[in-house]
Amino acid sequence: MTNLNHSPASPARRVASSTLLSLTHPNKSMFERQRALLRKAVPAGFPSPADDYVERRLSLDEHLIQHRESTFFMRVAGHSMRELGIFDGDLLVVDRSVPAAHGSVVVAVLDGEFTVKQLLYTPKGKVLRAAHPDYPEVVVKPEQDFSIWGVVQWNVHKV
Repeated sequence: MTNLNHSPASPARRVASSTLLSLTHPNKSMFERQRALLRKAVPAGFPSPADDYVERRLSLDEHLIQHRESTFFMRVAGHSMRELGIFDGDLLVVDRSVPAAHGSVVVAVLDGEFTVKQLLYTPKGKVLRAAHPDYPEVVVKPEQDFSIWGVVQWNVHKV
């Protein structure tokens, strides 16, 4: 799991299952399962012996969800955010109660279509920026139907 940090990953991504998540009926049960939390952090350098016991049970809700009633899970479709470490098939944790700030990665609705992009406030107005050189940034025009659906808090993908 990443918190929108850059991370190298293979361009080959997995295919999303048909039993996954939807906007109207998010499958929060996958984050309600209890998992073991080891007492020590896992070193990323040289190997060291692991502790022989588990300190306590871990719920991903405690770590990924700040506002339970306004948090939803969405699957990414496409490659426009790959340079921010968001890949096709990734799972986004999106909070609708968090205000969007300059530079936030957001799920926006532009002319009736959902998109995930980085939101910028510029002298030209609101700009939706992709994190891929093949996708142009979109300057939101005043006549367009535009809203911020939610702010991406976490990106979950298989390594």
